[in-house]
Amino acid sequence: MLILERGQPGGEASSAAAGMLAPADPETPPKLGPLARASAQLYAEYVGAIEGSSGMSVDFRRQGTIAFSESPPAPPPYRPLSPPELAEMEPALAGRGREAFFVQDNSIDPALLVRAALAAAKLRGIEVRSNSSARGFRGRGGVIEVDTGSERLSARSLVDCRGAWSGPPVRPRKGQSLYVQPKRASLLGHVIAAPEVYLVPRSSGKILIGATVEDVGYDKTVEPETVQRLYRAAVELAPELASATVTESWAGLRPGTPDNLPILGETEIPGVFIASGHFRNGILLAPVTARIMADLVTKKPVPLDISAFSPDRFAATKA
Repeated sequence: MLILERGQPGGEASSAAAGMLAPADPETPPKLGPLARASAQLYAEYVGAIEGSSGMSVDFRRQGTIAFSESPPAPPPYRPLSPPELAEMEPALAGRGREAFFVQDNSIDPALLVRAALAAAKLRGIEVRSNSSARGFRGRGGVIEVDTGSERLSARSLVDCRGAWSGPPVRPRKGQSLYVQPKRASLLGHVIAAPEVYLVPRSSGKILIGATVEDVGYDKTVEPETVQRLYRAAVELAPELASATVTESWAGLRPGTPDNLPILGETEIPGVFIASGHFRNGILLAPVTARIMADLVTKKPVPLDISAFSPDRFAATKA
């Protein structure tokens, strides 16, 4: 197996993501719900396989999420928290005026996940070529010909998982985030989600603060005013973050689609499949996407209904 990576492996949306595994998020499109839940159920096995093969930790955390909401999310799985419960679970939080809910979502460090997955892939004999992209491909006589610009490759099957670079109707959706290092270790134990910002603690003590959703093409400029706005919103939730050190800020490009649903399936070229358009759920959907693609490529029945994610639904747009 050969993987072509246009830059450095995991250097785009994967490592830029927050790593919130939230299948029940109220913003998740209803048609995506079954797929998101199926992938979340696969995660413990997925992490176990990657950590076991690579010998590396991916910081898979199962403490859950505390969500602040202007309007209550639909329970279950969200459970309302009383002010005393909230204060006991997260003493560092302020802003007790809003409704708070607990949901048993997990989180992971995507940067660590990418490193471990690459190490596991190498041990299994999978070749990953950096700075080498599929500029074009076509089917001829049951063989897929791939043009990388420097050479031509051939394969029996190909999976297009180029993210924001997959071409129409996929388009980039920029997100800016930052890391802070609080002075007090383990300042937060849970992921904190609010309409204006979210906070994702890592076992290292760092806290990720994110994130924006912007339609600005392929612009990955990190804007200081945007970073400061996110930081101020985080401090309003957890005042002790005012003394935290900002250690890193970045921007990534999520692959979005017109209906905010991924594109999964075989394209009009026999033997060419696509797995793209995962938008804000790429890390969450990684395990189930891998299984679906493996089933499609090996011509096995896919145990999930993926008709809502068919590439054909955008045929009129492409025309």
